Amino acid sequence: MELPKSLRRAVDRVLSGVPLAELAAAWAALSQRYREERDDGKRRVASEREAFAYLATRLPATYAAVRASFAAVAAARPDFAPKALLDIGAGPGTVLWAAADCWPNLANALLIEANPIFRTCGEELAAQAQLPQASWRIADVAADTVDDWAPRDLVAAAYVLNELAENARQSIVQRLWRATAETLVIIEPGTPAGWQGILAARRQLIASGAQVIAPCPHAQACPLQPPDWCHFAQRIARSRLHRQTKGGEVPWEDEKFSYVAVSRVPGARANPRVIARPRKGRGRVTLKLCRPDGSAGETLFSRRDGASFKRAARCDWGSSLDHDDR
Repeated sequence: MELPKSLRRAVDRVLSGVPLAELAAAWAALSQRYREERDDGKRRVASEREAFAYLATRLPATYAAVRASFAAVAAARPDFAPKALLDIGAGPGTVLWAAADCWPNLANALLIEANPIFRTCGEELAAQAQLPQASWRIADVAADTVDDWAPRDLVAAAYVLNELAENARQSIVQRLWRATAETLVIIEPGTPAGWQGILAARRQLIASGAQVIAPCPHAQACPLQPPDWCHFAQRIARSRLHRQTKGGEVPWEDEKFSYVAVSRVPGARANPRVIARPRKGRGRVTLKLCRPDGSAGETLFSRRDGASFKRAARCDWGSSLDHDDR
């Protein structure tokens, strides 16, 4: 996956003239805090330079995870054509860019973000882009009372729950569901801790009457048990500036993420989901599948399976497999 050209140009424009050494130093400080997973009340992005470093290094990966999650929603609900978006913890507006790319008829968005530095960056990114009409609100969703979360077709929270105190998450998920007119997507880092946050939100939403549409092909308890966990990976191309800021040479990186998408409207027929990287050999492919009956496990396809083998061979991590093919 690559960033849309319009987003790539916007990032390059905002970062034009920023010394590479400053970006690299800001990214080193920001990366250290991410690794430590601090929960000390301090905003992770504390300066304009750190926000710029985020645009160069983390925005592409976040975009990749969000866009892949939206693609799964679009596949499960091909009739879904949202007009209005609510994005909680919007950062520099990454979700808006991904939603507009997935659903071109999106008309407007409300972006809630606690960090005014991110808001400024988001507005600068969108300044010369053809995006849906967006309004920003500076608010801390964990602390502030926001009364006008009018229901919107699409509600998203990307990489938000893991930054909240555990006792605040249930309340936030409840408010997100109340604000959802049709579909809610929650995305977290593809770590065991991120997965546990997704599992908790999934259980709460199912209990509230939500229909699970992705990635799970069922609404039963997750069949995976620690140390295993459900997560996915999306490869994103790195720009030259991205590589230089991180001090890397590889022209791509894999963003691992966990997510759940629920709706007030049932999705299409539930199909098994590929929940690990396929293992492919000569004339065979093994897929780890989460199945509509609530089970999970590996299935071997060989050439003698004919069309089923061909479809399995085209699958990737995160793909949905035709229900007739096991």
